[in-house]
Amino acid sequence: MATIHEEIFIAATPDAVWDAVRDFGALHTRLVPGFVVATTVDDAAAWPVRVVTFANGTVLRERIVSCDDTRRRLVWAIDDATVEHHNGVVDVTADGNGSRVVWTADVLPDSLADAFQPLMAAGLATMAKHLGAA
Repeated sequence: MATIHEEIFIAATPDAVWDAVRDFGALHTRLVPGFVVATTVDDAAAWPVRVVTFANGTVLRERIVSCDDTRRRLVWAIDDATVEHHNGVVDVTADGNGSRVVWTADVLPDSLADAFQPLMAAGLATMAKHLGAA
């Protein structure tokens, strides 16, 4: 299993960053506008599921595993036949006068890491630009 680890500093308070991260149905408006162009939430599922449409046209179903407000930690898994295994985690912590956002993903097959890593880096850069400018 391949593990991808990306992190970035964001010039916004941890509470402000976490508020946008935890709003898992509003990726396209609150967290990474332009990188994600649409997000819908299927509350009828046993676990909350969000359907995410990326700017490149990719559409993924992501099952929300955990949303921990105390630890500022969101965990999700991609529920898609093209991905054997995916577990994503975003942690938000204080870092000086801003926040540190750490995004980790475990993926199978390992070859997916080559595709996911640049997307994760681009997503974090979009997040920093959007939230740091607020």
